[in-house]
Amino acid sequence: MKNIKDLEINKENYPVKVIQFGEGNFLRAFIEWQIQQMNNKGLFKGSVAVVQPIERGMIDCLEKQNNNYTVVLEGLLEGKKIQSDEIISVIDCTINPYKDFEDYLKLADIESVEFIFSNTTEAGITYDANDKLEDKPAKTYPAKLTQLLHRRFKNGMSGFQIIPCELIEHNGVNLKKIVLQYAQLWNLGEEFVAWINAENNFYSTLVDRIVPGFPHDNKEEVFARIGYEDNMLVKAEAFLLFVIEGNKKLEELLPLKKAGLNVIVTDDMQPYRERKVCLLNGPHTTMTPLALLAGVDTVGDVMKDDDFSQFINDEMYDEISPMIALPKDELTMYIEAIKERFNNPFVRHELTSIALNSISKCEYRLLPTIIQNIERTGKIPKRITLAFAAWLYIYGPYGQTTFEPQDTSDVMATLEEMKKSNDYVTAVLGYEAFWGIDLTKYPELVAQVKQNIEDIQKIGTRALFQKNNESK
Repeated sequence: MKNIKDLEINKENYPVKVIQFGEGNFLRAFIEWQIQQMNNKGLFKGSVAVVQPIERGMIDCLEKQNNNYTVVLEGLLEGKKIQSDEIISVIDCTINPYKDFEDYLKLADIESVEFIFSNTTEAGITYDANDKLEDKPAKTYPAKLTQLLHRRFKNGMSGFQIIPCELIEHNGVNLKKIVLQYAQLWNLGEEFVAWINAENNFYSTLVDRIVPGFPHDNKEEVFARIGYEDNMLVKAEAFLLFVIEGNKKLEELLPLKKAGLNVIVTDDMQPYRERKVCLLNGPHTTMTPLALLAGVDTVGDVMKDDDFSQFINDEMYDEISPMIALPKDELTMYIEAIKERFNNPFVRHELTSIALNSISKCEYRLLPTIIQNIERTGKIPKRITLAFAAWLYIYGPYGQTTFEPQDTSDVMATLEEMKKSNDYVTAVLGYEAFWGIDLTKYPELVAQVKQNIEDIQKIGTRALFQKNNESK
């Protein structure tokens, strides 16, 4: 069978208009897929330079395929079955700044670049005072971005439309704040700060598309259908929503809506964000540790399992939706649509892929709902708290899990130290750098997490699911 690199692909010689930080499955099936749709209709006529944001990544794999790959969309959309295979050919070049730092900086010299997209996970938009302008490259994504912006500024060129896709609240606002922190830390001057403010727009966003990634379980079947091998192929659901908060002029610069895509540019994205993060990402992050500990591997398997699906349903209706300030009927429709997406028979969404960097995911996806329940109702949300406890159990000193957590080196190093504590749970819950708050101020939460971990050790998560379901 042919490989995608051997195919004759009509690759338009479009100028680079986009710098993209991140080469993972999500951005390739979300941002690059959308750029492909605009190019298909002659609306954008631009290509992408992909930057590998961490030292270990996948750009070598993309380069072996001439930077082409396939996006497979499968699922139900507005009641219709969708199955499509499309070669995405919008990547002009890939750059690893850890190997070719000067080539990375030269991206700032390209006059045609207008946009910067990123998805460096929730842990990516962070500040590290140890980063230096002279580093090749700096460690964090915002520091790398500041290095690039400073080069652009010194060139006397216009700035960028900067559109982060990391799933944290006010991601654009936070990214700009940290860039300005680096400008101050590195003494880059008031003129540079003024240029950042005047010449660059930072947009906050909400992204929504379930992207399971490479179909490890049935790749031969997929390759046989498309007629070639593609080791960078990405599976995704047909549904897509992209909410961007900012100036409406962006709709003209980036004609996503004109291309027929489900994109909303608004001056207030908070209702969209809260609904999505709490009711889609929240259940993903709760089901993952509990199901993995019970030997369940995928989102679809969770939803086919009577014990687990009942647990997720009750979590969404009883613990999450009452905390969201939207009409009940609207929330009910959204919940049922999410459950349909979770049940997508065409997509194998591995729980291990959801599990990456779960400490920050717990902070943004679970803790707001836990705290809201405590402060508004005086009650601990038992299902979400059980999942939170399961994450601490997996990361903890208990040595009884077959699943190995993967997180940033800083998080893992900190947890290694906490495992030596006489009271691991209290040490972790009291560590404000993880949660943005000292969670030991809620003694009932500390007690419940400890009890949950003890129960997980004694009887396992499936028995706890059944116990929760029976007590409803």
